Amino acid sequence: MAAQDIEYVEVYTSDEGTAVEYFASSFGFTRVAESVGDGSHSSLLRQGTVQIVVTAGRGTEDFLEAHGDGIADIAFACDDVDRARDRAVAAGASMITSQPGRPVVSGLFCTRHSLVARSAGSRAPADRVWIRLQETPVPTGHIRLLDHVAVCVEGGTLEESADFYGTAFGLPRYSSEYVEVGEQGLDSIVVRSPSGGITFTILEQDPKKKPGQLEGFLSRYGGSGVQHLAFLVDDIVSAVRDYGDRGIGFLTTPRAYYDMLADRLPAIRGEIAGLRATNVLADRDEWGYLLQLFTRSPYARNTVFYELVQRRGARGFGSANIKALYEAVERDGLAPG
Repeated sequence: MAAQDIEYVEVYTSDEGTAVEYFASSFGFTRVAESVGDGSHSSLLRQGTVQIVVTAGRGTEDFLEAHGDGIADIAFACDDVDRARDRAVAAGASMITSQPGRPVVSGLFCTRHSLVARSAGSRAPADRVWIRLQETPVPTGHIRLLDHVAVCVEGGTLEESADFYGTAFGLPRYSSEYVEVGEQGLDSIVVRSPSGGITFTILEQDPKKKPGQLEGFLSRYGGSGVQHLAFLVDDIVSAVRDYGDRGIGFLTTPRAYYDMLADRLPAIRGEIAGLRATNVLADRDEWGYLLQLFTRSPYARNTVFYELVQRRGARGFGSANIKALYEAVERDGLAPG
C-alpha cells in the first residue's frame, strides 16, 4: 500500500512550446507523445527512466496564477492503488478525482499526487488520450533517473510535512540535517520510499534566523512547493559541457571554492580543473563522493530549477555545498526582495 516509485512529473506552464524546447533541445529529452484536450495540450517527454509531462491551457489557469510555471503533479506508482488511496485520505489528504484505478489526492505543498499501479515499464498518464510520436526506442542521453525532489516548506511546518508523507504514502524518514550559513539557518528532512524510487528532500528556513533564499522562493512561488528536480547522470562534467552548449544556464561557483577543494577532498585533486571549468560542486560522505550543479530557473518567476547529480557511492545530498549554493543563488538575484 506504500508509494514506491515516481511514475511521472507534470509541469504546468504558460508557454508549452518554450518549456518543451527546454527539456527536449537543451536537456535531451525525447518528446514521445502528445495529448490534445478541450482547450488543453500536453507533451510527454522521456529520458532514461524519467517521464515529464508538460501541460498548458485549460485547467492550468489557477495554478499558474498562484505559482507561475511549476510542478503540479508527482505521480506515485503504488503496490496497491486502492489501499494507497485509502491510506492517504485517512492521513488527511483530500480526494481530487476518484476515477477507478487512477485516483488523485492532494499533497501538502501545492502539488497533487496521481496514484497509479506499479509496473515494470514507463506508461503515459491514463487520464487523457495520447497520440504517439516516437515508435522507436527512446535514445539514451546523460540523464538516467530522477535522483530526488527538493521541496521548500513554510517555516515551522517541516516536521508536519515529513510526518504526513510518512503516514499518507509510506515514505519513512531517511535522514535529517541542520546547516547554518552566516546569519541564516536551513533545516531538512529526507523521506524515501521502501524501494528508493521516491526521495523527497524537504527544506525549511529557520524562522528564528535571518530570511534567506528559501524565503525568496516561497515568496515568488506563493507558498510551499517543489523547488527543484535532481537528475542523476554518469558523467556530470561531460553533461554540463553538453547542456551548456545547448543553452542551459547554470549557476556559477565562487573561485575560492576550488582553491579550498584540494585540501578538503584530496582524492579528487586531479579532477579539480575540470570541476572549476564547469562550476561543478563536490562533496563526500562516509560512503563516497557526490558531484552536483544547479541550473538557473528557466521560468519567468525564477522559481523551479533543476540539478545534475553524479554519485560515486555517496548517499547524501551535498550539505557541505549548501553555503556555495546559497552564495550562487543570491548572486543570481534570487534572494528575498
